[in-house]
Amino acid sequence: MFGIGGGELFFILFIALMLFGSDKIPTIARTLGKAMAQLKNATNEIKSEIQKSAEENGLDKSMKELTTSFTKEIDEVKAGIDPNSITKFQKEIEDIEEMTGPIKRQK
Repeated sequence: MFGIGGGELFFILFIALMLFGSDKIPTIARTLGKAMAQLKNATNEIKSEIQKSAEENGLDKSMKELTTSFTKEIDEVKAGIDPNSITKFQKEIEDIEEMTGPIKRQK
């Protein structure tokens, strides 16, 4: 949780208990919970507004069309690749490596 381990969390809770006392901790936790809920609601509202404006401008459809065209092109390329040519290419690379030996960097 946020990169905080058990010991660190215990230490933070101990310091909070020492600073605020046992009677204030529940009210502080309640206030933090309400603030987190309001933040979550605000971000959800912003997301929905962005989605509505994208739908009104037709951006969502164009993005879907774009992604489907990309996946269609990728599938066509995959279908056009012959597995035998891949193994042949790998063998050619191995042959070149055997002829030249390991390549060393020159300083």
